[in-house]
Amino acid sequence: MFDESGLSEIGRGHLSDPSDRSFTIHRYSPSPPSAPWLRVFWIPVWRVPGGETREQRILTYPTCLLSITDTYARLIGPTTAAARVALSGSGWAFGVMLRPGAGRTLLGGDVATLTNRHADLAEFPLLAGLVPLIREEMSADPSRPAAHAAARHLVEDRFSSLPPPAGDAGLVNRIAARVEEDASITTVASLCAVFELQERTLQRLCTRYLGVAPLWLIRQRRLQEAGEQLRQHPGPLGDLAVRLGYADQAHFSRDFRRATGWTPGEFTALAQRGKPTEPGPAPPAAGRGGTAPAPDADAR
Repeated sequence: MFDESGLSEIGRGHLSDPSDRSFTIHRYSPSPPSAPWLRVFWIPVWRVPGGETREQRILTYPTCLLSITDTYARLIGPTTAAARVALSGSGWAFGVMLRPGAGRTLLGGDVATLTNRHADLAEFPLLAGLVPLIREEMSADPSRPAAHAAARHLVEDRFSSLPPPAGDAGLVNRIAARVEEDASITTVASLCAVFELQERTLQRLCTRYLGVAPLWLIRQRRLQEAGEQLRQHPGPLGDLAVRLGYADQAHFSRDFRRATGWTPGEFTALAQRGKPTEPGPAPPAAGRGGTAPAPDADAR
């Protein structure tokens, strides 16, 4: 299982109050046969005191997600603003982050058609009959490791039947991984140079497989890195902006606030003191809602 403090995509992008103990997120790596298609499993389980709500924010990365609860089951497209979900009562969600090249394989079309949207899992033949089986495993005790393992194996069996990603799907996986790992890539031109691609070709690949523009892909990685740095090693914002490749601190601060709803200073205070910080006016809503702490949108 992933360490809660690790830099998995779900962990690094989780922006909420670290002192909130009303929920637990269990994270697991996929088995090797399914790993070419699946990135990570995450299973949040929560119990919020009666009459209270707790907001979760997740700065997502451009990839499709499977999200299953006791009330819905969805393939969720890439989300271009921080996911904001209000938790109440008790519940669970079973989530799967797909590899970047997997979304188009499931959709059979451009992932851009699912950006900031979702589709019912029942629409996809590969996943037919999967949802009731997972709900059966999770319903009795969603915190039980044996239930998590059984549900994971159900998903892994489906994706293990697919051949490894090839062609453009494999290339997009490598592009997204390079952006994530290489902090020196701060422009579309530098990314094109690494893979010897024309900018128009890169734009087409990102639209078809990621549902976002290459520049957004780079900016989102920088903002996730910023969140991690502000949590773990806060320092002068100007220095952080320079390390992330921003021209100035003001530009970085605007991007961070637009994406998360917090200024860098507000987020640092939240992370360091473990106390909720009242954010400034929220960015334009991406259709958040519901009760499951997964990057989801009931109203999309």
